[in-house]
This record gives sequence, structure tokens and C-alpha cells, in this order.
Amino acid sequence: MEKNNNFFKSATVAFITFIITALVTCSVTIFAINEFCLVKIGNKPARNGFGKILTGMMTNMSKDSENIPLNNKIAEIQNKLDELYIGEIDEEKMLEGALEGYVAAVGDDYTEYLDKQEIADLKEDVNGSYVGVGLYIAQNAKTNEIFVVGVIDDSPAEKAGVLVGDVIKKIDDSEYNGEQLTQASKKMKGIPGTQVKLTIQRDDEQMNLDVVRNEIKFKSVKSEKLDNDIGYIKISSFGGTTAKDFKNEYKSLSEQKIKSLIIDLRQNGGGLVDQALDIAEMIVPKGATMLITQDKDKQEEVSKSNNEPSINIPIVILVDEYTASASEILTAAIRENTNTKIIGTKTYGKGVIQGVYLLEDQVTGLKVTIQEYFTPNHNKIHKIGITPDEIVELPEEWKGHTVVERQYDTQLNRAIEILK
Repeated sequence: MEKNNNFFKSATVAFITFIITALVTCSVTIFAINEFCLVKIGNKPARNGFGKILTGMMTNMSKDSENIPLNNKIAEIQNKLDELYIGEIDEEKMLEGALEGYVAAVGDDYTEYLDKQEIADLKEDVNGSYVGVGLYIAQNAKTNEIFVVGVIDDSPAEKAGVLVGDVIKKIDDSEYNGEQLTQASKKMKGIPGTQVKLTIQRDDEQMNLDVVRNEIKFKSVKSEKLDNDIGYIKISSFGGTTAKDFKNEYKSLSEQKIKSLIIDLRQNGGGLVDQALDIAEMIVPKGATMLITQDKDKQEEVSKSNNEPSINIPIVILVDEYTASASEILTAAIRENTNTKIIGTKTYGKGVIQGVYLLEDQVTGLKVTIQEYFTPNHNKIHKIGITPDEIVELPEEWKGHTVVERQYDTQLNRAIEILK
């Protein structure tokens, strides 16, 4: 698995079509969420060969004889438009639309053409700073709707009352469906201080919420010491510094003499895979398999732990139906290599990885599904998810809330009870 500062690979989420386009732009942006699990690409040594340098270049189609008929058809359409169309033609816009449609016709939820702004947004998200409303959104493949899978703490969306599970029907009075996830994300971004109207569906009620965009610097790891010398670390997503932040938070807790640890991955839609594996490596035995990936030719690559674990205390992991992708990788890596218990509800079930390739112009790109991943014991995750050791539901009135009051957090309280 590679680490690097260049770009990234991604692994998105899918049970409902989790492009969980980590729309964390305080508005929403493609991660992927979440929309997905990202894996960095670069020049540093890879773990067992996983994550080779990806520098996809788009070649000129006219140089490929097999594409001549396609080029001829495009040229014919172009000539007819030039000859007959009465309006103005924006050649650049038409080219972008053609590229987007060409890739979309593959029919894969996670394979898409990324324009200049989308590439910039993706880099922005990984760096953990953006302007928007503070949501993670995804596509519901069954209903083709956009739904909220995460709300950033203290974000404009949280202040406006948006909850996890809400369906976004309209943005500024324009309707959006699940296939327009990227466009919806863009629409929610903008200039700090400007307002965007979200029309959401919550159960049988539809409501309009005015949300003021703002810049958010996202902190993905938070910790605290609980009673009975139990440490608690919440990981909201896996960005570029998540593993480092996790190590710092754990160090702080260990200095407070904790004797056990709760890792909370609820509502975590994924992010950088290498960050998840770096955290797993702090916990699983040296030499243990952490992740297995398989490409289109069924060739497998295995990512193993290279270091002795630095965390040797009892652990409980909290998950829910929005725990996806990199979060599922971390959960499975720890669970199948240690005696760690998993508490909560069945996870999302996102088990495919995307590569992000910069094209020749270095500002646009292609995101394409290139691998499926499996747990250390070769269990399938995609569209299946991970079933906890104990199924514990939150009270109905607290489902969808980003923050649950401690006395009502049945999942956390059960983890505490186990570790006492």
C-alpha cells in the first residue's frame, strides 16, 4: 500500500451506491464519501506491490485505428451542428460533456470522468479543508436518491438541522437525483457566507432548510478518557493525516494510563486506505495479513503488517450502517487478527477500489474501479458488509444524529460495559 504526497487511489462505498463522495466540503465533496475509500498514489515504496504508481494518460483517440469510427461520428455531429444549430456552441463545454458521458456509459457507479474542478475538490478534501455545508452524501441505488450519510460536527448543515438519513430532494429549488451526486456536491459548495436552500425529505415530512456556507477545517480524529480508565477515539473519516492524528490521540490517552480502548467508526464513510492500514498496523501482529485485493485478472495482492503492534490493550470497535470502505478495512483487519469485539449494526458493504488517474493535461482525471478488496480471511465485503459480534441498535429517536447524548448511546454504553 503506498503512501505519498502526489495523488491518490480511491475505494468508494456501495450498498446503496456509496460514492460516498466524501462530500465533506463542508458541503460535500467526493471522497466517498462517501464518496469512498482512497488510496494514495506516488513514488514511495508500496506495501507488497499494492498501489503501484498510477499516472494514467489519455492518448489521442485519432491515433488509435480502432477509434476511427467513433471519431468520424463525432466529426459528423460536429459538422451538422456547425451547419444547422442556430445558437452559440461552447466547444469546451461540449467536449467535457462528451467525456463525462463516454465514461458514464461504462455503467459503473464509481467510474467517472473528473473535470478540473472535481480534481481540485478531491485534492481539497484530502487536505481536510473546504467551503460548503458540511455533509457526507451518497446515492441510494434502489431509489436513485441522494441521502445524507454524515454531518460534520459544528458544521453549517448541523446548525441548520440536517440529520443523517435525510434525503436531499432539491438544492436551491432545483431537483437532484442519485445519479447527479457530483453536481449536487458542486451546487452546495460556494463562497463563505452565501446561502443555499436544501429541500429534504425526512420520513413523511418534506422541509426547506437554509444553510450558510462556510470554510471548515476538518479534524477527523477526536479522543477522550472515559470512566474505568477506558480510552475513546472517534475517527470520522480517513484523510491525509488521520493515522498521525490517531497516534497522537492514543499517545495522549496512554499518558493518562488507560487500560482499554473504544474505536468509534460509526458514520465513517471511508477515505485513504493507507491511513486505515497504518492504524491497523498499530494493533495487529507483525506479519499479519491486513488486506487482500484482486484485480480484473483475478490477480491478488496482499498487504501485511511490517511492524510490531504498539497498542496491546483490549479494544472494542463501534460500527453502524454508514461505516464503509476504509472503515470496513480497518474493522476487518483488527477483528480477524485479534480478539477485538465489534458492537453496533451491520456495516455498509463497500468493497471495491478506484484508481484516480491524472490525464495528460494534469488538471482533469479519470476515476475507475480497478480492484475488489477482501478481509484478511478472504471474506467478501462488497454489498455484504460486516456483521458485528453484538447487534446493538440506537434508540429510534437518536438514529441519524451525529452526536448522541451519552445516556442514550446504547452502542457506546455496551462497549463500556464490556471493557469495565
